[in-house]
Parts: sequence; structure tokens; C-alpha cells
Amino acid sequence: MSATSDRAPRRTPSGLAERAADRVAEMTESVPPGSRLGTKEDLRTLCGVSVGTFNEALRLLQARGLVTVKPGPGGGLFSAEQSPMVRLGNSVLALDARANDVADAVRIRDALDPLLIEDALWHASPADSAGLRRHITAMEQAVAAADPVAFVHANWRLHAAIAAISPNALLRSLYTHLLDLVESHTLTVLPAGEQPLGEYIAQRHELHRDLVDALERRDRDEALRLIHEHNTTLQPVGDTAAQSSS
Repeated sequence: MSATSDRAPRRTPSGLAERAADRVAEMTESVPPGSRLGTKEDLRTLCGVSVGTFNEALRLLQARGLVTVKPGPGGGLFSAEQSPMVRLGNSVLALDARANDVADAVRIRDALDPLLIEDALWHASPADSAGLRRHITAMEQAVAAADPVAFVHANWRLHAAIAAISPNALLRSLYTHLLDLVESHTLTVLPAGEQPLGEYIAQRHELHRDLVDALERRDRDEALRLIHEHNTTLQPVGDTAAQSSS
């Protein structure tokens, strides 16, 4: 998965576009897949927004897999057939607009970790293991540089790389959506309670290093023990202490 910092900044939709998209989305829920909702102009008028704003709303709806557009006579907007993956993605997209739900996203992400560890134990190749080692090295370098922000991003890249090993496309998609959500709302890294931040990230580095060691040995019991410790050790949002936007 490409890290958020490697992508172009996301364009934030306007509130009017979001509301227009929500109104059309409600219409799709009340009709069978493939139903005609109306022309673009009909729906734009219904939503009471400008052409530009409705086009923005339409892009949101298409990105979420909720509508299709058909040209020509009898064309217009139609409710789309959604796969289970698209429906799960839409749940995450809804969270993306509410930063207060980031902690819930972390909790769900943590619940998926043992499934991804199981898949990594079975499916990790030597190349995959080498890739995980590179992320561990990046975390170690961030600890040495006393750079908690770099540590957090290297940490997330490690988890994304573990997720990428899974052959389960649905699991990979949901997990990486959640990881993107947490990362996109994280502003800075703060100390966790009274423990010095440098000491905290050093401990987290050791835990992740031991986890990768266990994966390489195919030591299922140890890997699952470590991921349980990872997710139950006191940690604020984002794995390491982080401040999310409000």
C-alpha cells in the first residue's frame, strides 16, 4: 500500500456536496439495484445545489460505488449493484468525515490484526520478510533519531506491509482503509502519560521486531501472543501516542 504521505493531498468535498450526495445515497437505499433515479438535472434540482456542487456530489457517489451514469435517451443516474467490499468501503468512507471516530477505527483495526498475522504466518515469502525487515529498520532509525513522527509512519507502513501479504482481498481492503483513515487524521505525536516518549517508542520498536522474528520462524503461538500484547498494551490513537484532528 502506498503511504498517505506519498499520495497527492485529498480534495475535501464541500458540505453542500456531501449533503447532496447523502440525499441521493438515501434514494439508492430505497430502490432495487439498477433502478433509474432520474436525470442529473432532475436530481440537481431536487438537491437545490449548483451544477458544480452537484458534479462534486456525483463524483463522491461514483467513488463510493453507489450510482452509475448512463448517457442518451432514457439515461441518467441509476442505483448501482454493490459488492460486499464496496459496502464495507462505504462504511469507512462515512467514518472519514468524522475524526472523532478515529479511536473506533483503531479498535476495529486492532481486532483484524490476528487474522492478518495468521495469513502472514502461512503466506509470507522470503521477499515479504525482507520487506518487513526494512520497515523495522526504519523504525529503529526513527528511535535513534528521536523522531516519533517518523516512527509512527514507519510503524503504519509495517502494518500495511503485513496486511499486503494476506490473500484475502476483502480483509486487505478493509484494513488498509482503516489504516488510511487513522493516518489521515493524525496531526502530531505526543507523550503517552508519564512515560518518556523516547522510551515508549523504543519499547514499541522491540515489540514489532520480535513480531517479525516470530513470523519468520512461523512461530504461531509467539506471533499471536505478541499481537495481543501489541493491542492491549496502553497505547493512544494510532498505535503510538498520537493527537488526532477534531
